[in-house]
Amino acid sequence: MAQTTLTPRETLIGAGQAAPGFTLQTQNREEWSLAEHVKNGDVVLCFFPFAFTGVCGTEMECLSKEFARWTAGGASVAGISCDSFAALKAWTEREGYTHTMLSDLHRNVCRAYGLYWADMNVATRGTVVIAQSDDGVGMVKWSQARVPSEAMKPDEVLAHLA
Repeated sequence: MAQTTLTPRETLIGAGQAAPGFTLQTQNREEWSLAEHVKNGDVVLCFFPFAFTGVCGTEMECLSKEFARWTAGGASVAGISCDSFAALKAWTEREGYTHTMLSDLHRNVCRAYGLYWADMNVATRGTVVIAQSDDGVGMVKWSQARVPSEAMKPDEVLAHLA
């Protein structure tokens, strides 16, 4: 798989902006493309700093336990971090997570979405909801960056899905 190269942003990508397209590996070493998933409905990207950590685990557990609620309207949901596919696979198997995890190993996607934690050289915590636009390109519907110790509020994110 070719490395995704994108233009980094200094601030969080906002509603109404074109979502940078990308293809990353899942925890199962499969290619996952934003362009393919946004064709089928909204895409929720849940950026997190580290696998095998407290708040990150709380968020990912929520996604898996309430997966039907997240995907009811056709949305695709993916956790995304700078961990390797192998670490993400081990974590999902240990914890029983059922949703897709994406490995942004080269940190291009988190930087392009303005969710890069430079001090730790990883993704920071944040959520981006992307919808298909009239021209077929993903358009940001809603985005939120959070401090690393603050988990997302699922109902807040779900309110922005189609």
